[in-house]
Amino acid sequence: MKAKSLLPLLAGILIGGAAVFFLIPHRDAGKAAAAGSTAAAGEPSKAERKILYWRAPMDPTEIYNHPGKSKMGMDLIPVYEGEEAGGAGAIAVSPVVRQNMNLRTAPIERRDLTVTIRSFGKVAYAQDREFAVNTKISGWIEKLYVNTVGQKVRAGDPLLEIYSPELVSTQEEYRLALKNAEALAASPFETVRENAARLVAAARERLKYWDVSDAEISRIEASGTLRRTVLLKSQISGIVTHKSIIQGDKVGPGMDLFKIADLNKVWVEASVYESELPLLRLGQKAALTLDYQPDRTLEGEIGFIYPYLDAKSQANNVRLVFANPDLALKPDMYATVRILVPSVANALAVPSEAVLRSGTRDLVFVTRGEGEFEPREVKTGVESNDGYIQIVSGVFDGEQVVVSGQFLLDSESRTREAIAKMRAAAEGKAAGTKAPGEEPMAGMGKEKGAAEAAGKEEKPVAGMTMPPPEGTAPQKKEETVKLQVDAAKLYACPMHPDFITTDPNANCPDCGMKVVPVKDLGNKVNLDKADFYTCAMHPEFLTTDPDGRCPECGMKVEKVKK
Repeated sequence: MKAKSLLPLLAGILIGGAAVFFLIPHRDAGKAAAAGSTAAAGEPSKAERKILYWRAPMDPTEIYNHPGKSKMGMDLIPVYEGEEAGGAGAIAVSPVVRQNMNLRTAPIERRDLTVTIRSFGKVAYAQDREFAVNTKISGWIEKLYVNTVGQKVRAGDPLLEIYSPELVSTQEEYRLALKNAEALAASPFETVRENAARLVAAARERLKYWDVSDAEISRIEASGTLRRTVLLKSQISGIVTHKSIIQGDKVGPGMDLFKIADLNKVWVEASVYESELPLLRLGQKAALTLDYQPDRTLEGEIGFIYPYLDAKSQANNVRLVFANPDLALKPDMYATVRILVPSVANALAVPSEAVLRSGTRDLVFVTRGEGEFEPREVKTGVESNDGYIQIVSGVFDGEQVVVSGQFLLDSESRTREAIAKMRAAAEGKAAGTKAPGEEPMAGMGKEKGAAEAAGKEEKPVAGMTMPPPEGTAPQKKEETVKLQVDAAKLYACPMHPDFITTDPNANCPDCGMKVVPVKDLGNKVNLDKADFYTCAMHPEFLTTDPDGRCPECGMKVEKVKK
């Protein structure tokens, strides 16, 4: 690696005959020297440099090995050697250092990626297989056939008998309606026969509304005897999960007496991360294992994906449906769930350890031969079970990436990128480029030769230095360029002439009065005895207020030593 140094730029500001100098870091000749010295240094021009690839202007990960249009329809721009990764360029590492760093590489290849989402699930009742037993009449429980929670019942099994005076009176009304219809069956009047039949039908419907079965109604018709209780039977086969009565209790309409659940099918509620949601589809297969039966695997499928997150875990719940013929899955039991995602066929993939994740972007280091490694920003996709991760964009098929030791390369790459940005900013100031939000002062920008032509001798009175960027060679020689300011651009307070500044919009810190040009105050202002303070980021700003702040960046001012 070539040693790099910083040339300091010494800015001199003449104030009423007194010269004040600031020493700010500036990059010297080298890789990014002035355009006029490029040819002398022997550095190739952009037209002579090698084009690595073409990329989209709006997306650095969208790259191509040929010119053309991006996905957004914009012209692709070429990326030359030394312009990749924010100007940090490729990192060259000698064979000995590569061995000490244990640098290993692996090819970028196409392969089928199989993804499995693992989660913990909780077994729950299938809500579409639950049934509540209640009554539509009031009365007293005469007999309980099912008297314990957890008892198995089959469809049609008797559950309980209820004695109801209302039921007895309704049966009596039905029996009398039947006798009345038989007596009027021979009536010559059709209206009379129809009214009798309507009374029978109304009484029969009333019994059916109170859950009296057709068989029981037929028995009343055949025998004419009345039953003092009504028998309630189970409508489904399952397990009694809730019982709220005992024998002899009084019950009323709408009161839940039992709850029965069919456990031949159960639900399993599993939680998945938000990033995994795009991989899920209804009907995808799932596998479940239990702690007390580790050798057994049950198969199910996704039945529903909830459209909201869990408030506590901030995860998304997924409902899995499993058959449970032998009742091995019991509600409220925890189990390990694996959701099988269809394979991503022919995906561009690299080993998972090759990708460096910073939170804002993903990086890989691509080998360029002869011990050079290029940092490349990529977009990633799914990660397979066998340790490979999909690369959506940012690399080419067949390239080699670093899979071990890339953290040291990343540290070096970031350091170079930071230095490149600092040098670019320093070169912009030296060339007179206006920084964002910075307005140059009148008279600034005159070169050193102009001062020498006027016959003025430059003698630095005070200096303020900033350390060079990390990794650069120590400075051996300082070259100065004098920047001159017109004394007419200084301003002072009429009431407190010891307050002087280059900011025309400033107010006096003592009285708050607006400053006026120094030339309007005559001999009231003594520039020779004034102590000046400046901003380290904007040295063109001067003030005599030690507590002042830069009007451009708000930074606290520092004293200029004499």
